[in-house]
Amino acid sequence: MTTVRLFRSLEDLPAADWNALHDRSNPFVEHAFLAGLETTGCLRPGWGWTPKHLTLWDGDALIGAVPGYEKMNSHGEFVFDHAWAAAWQRYGRAYYPKWLLGVPYSPVTGPRLLARDDATRRLLLDTLASQTTHTRMSGAHINFLPAHEDALAGEAWLSRCDVQFHWRNGADGTPRWRDFPDFLDAFVHKRRKAIRQEREKVARAGFGFRVVHGDEATAADLLAMHQFYLTTFAEKGNSPALTLDFLRHLARTLPRRLVLILAERDGRTVAGALCLRGGNTLYGRYWGSDDAAPGLHFETCYYQGIDYCLREGLTRFEPGAQGEHKIARGFLPVLTHSRHFIADTDFADALRGWCADERDSVHRYRDAVLAHSPFRAETPAPP
Repeated sequence: MTTVRLFRSLEDLPAADWNALHDRSNPFVEHAFLAGLETTGCLRPGWGWTPKHLTLWDGDALIGAVPGYEKMNSHGEFVFDHAWAAAWQRYGRAYYPKWLLGVPYSPVTGPRLLARDDATRRLLLDTLASQTTHTRMSGAHINFLPAHEDALAGEAWLSRCDVQFHWRNGADGTPRWRDFPDFLDAFVHKRRKAIRQEREKVARAGFGFRVVHGDEATAADLLAMHQFYLTTFAEKGNSPALTLDFLRHLARTLPRRLVLILAERDGRTVAGALCLRGGNTLYGRYWGSDDAAPGLHFETCYYQGIDYCLREGLTRFEPGAQGEHKIARGFLPVLTHSRHFIADTDFADALRGWCADERDSVHRYRDAVLAHSPFRAETPAPP
């Protein structure tokens, strides 16, 4: 008989059992990543994050799991539902707590329904819905799930989508470009010239770059990267969630997954980009700098990452959410997906048309952007 168990800490689940439920190509669902957020002070109760991980068991064997969090707000999710919360309140109900199924602070597509087969994944979806209704939460929200898992959700799960800008080396997964000059040759002349000028300007200004993995990063490298991260959040007026202990934890537990791109000038580390590597993909997450030199952001966050992918044979680079400025630099629009179970069926029905309109708008935007690709016409678009 299959049984359901909820966990308030991933530390209570063996890492090997959790990691056996996915192919380990996505670092954000690694036990070390998720448990590290909990143990190094990144998920503070005052910020509305309380772990609530769903698991399915066949006797003593873990057969399915979903990373989850009981939320008292909608911060740090990147699938925005503030309008839903306001409407729910006008409806005379409390929108919070809700159940967020995903990875905190990480708008990265990856496995959410962790299991070895689709039958168990469907059972996870059914269990999430029943648990949401039973515990009187307003809804359950699965953010940034892959297309395969998205297709398993039934009509009870409202469908939303959005656009991110990703780099792909070959639309079918077969590498198309061997090096950066080869990549540049795929651009129309105007954009190729602009990128060359941006990179040359940074080089003339005296910047050099080091790329280090977690097991190569010094204590000073990790401290510098965290300080850059804090600077960026301070400039934007936001509260930083990731702690220095978390970066140290990643360097220790996922040593070849953590990738730091560090800019140096005059013997000082002046900027950095924090990335994670998984399977055939580089994931750009955070950047910061104490030098406002023109072009430094683009070089550190985008061009150095593309260089790294080409050297390492990676075929995908996902540099984070938002940012139309990425288009001109070779990052094209890709759809992301989320699913939402709303416990109140009347409210869910009222949202269904809204979600359909939103999807149509997102698809039109994606198609309009693709019509203005910086690449020559013969360059294939990403899937």
